[in-house]
Amino acid sequence: MAETTTRPVNLILLGPPGAGKGTQARMLEEAFGLVQLSTGDLLRGAVASGTPAGLAAKTVMDAGELVSDEIVLAVLKERLDGPDLAKGTILDGFPRTEAQARALDTLLAAKGQKIDAAISLKVEDEAMIARVAGRYTCAACGEGYHDDFKQPREEGMCDKCGGMEMKRRADDNAETVRTRLQAYHAQTAPLIEYYNARGTLTEVSAMGDITVIAADLDAIVGKLTQVS
Repeated sequence: MAETTTRPVNLILLGPPGAGKGTQARMLEEAFGLVQLSTGDLLRGAVASGTPAGLAAKTVMDAGELVSDEIVLAVLKERLDGPDLAKGTILDGFPRTEAQARALDTLLAAKGQKIDAAISLKVEDEAMIARVAGRYTCAACGEGYHDDFKQPREEGMCDKCGGMEMKRRADDNAETVRTRLQAYHAQTAPLIEYYNARGTLTEVSAMGDITVIAADLDAIVGKLTQVS
């Protein structure tokens, strides 16, 4: 009989801009009690808390420099001790390189943990360009809309909060999105190879309905949260 595992389940969500990582991560948080950790949120939280790693990160960030892998890993190490992570994490934005992935494996192994699954959200580039280039959000509440796929019921008015101001990201245009996709594929290819070699890579099509994608992810994570 299957029992719920007591060891935290750690996931990595891989996917280009617009693949829906944020939406799916929030749904997994609600369904399984996991916590999404993005690199930016980790660093800001550590700086605000004044932890040793956070202070080191602040010094580098205040100087306008890039935070090193060592500092990011130190911040992550501190954060993994948080009681709210007892059920596990969804890592977003880290690792980005094979060297980071190896360092992450070492960090988790020292805690008796591991990466249980690296889930790659697969997209069709041209369809993704159309999806991203047409999106905009409510300036007041952040509700997302799209020129073709999801317009407000009343033009110019947010369905959720009634806000009348909409905004678009300056880099949400076809040319920029195409460049970002090319960079993503080049950067992520070694990571996909790395996790595939370890038997932890799972690919999920991210081109369908959000609920269908969520059901696929739920099935994957549901198996990981149980032991025989």
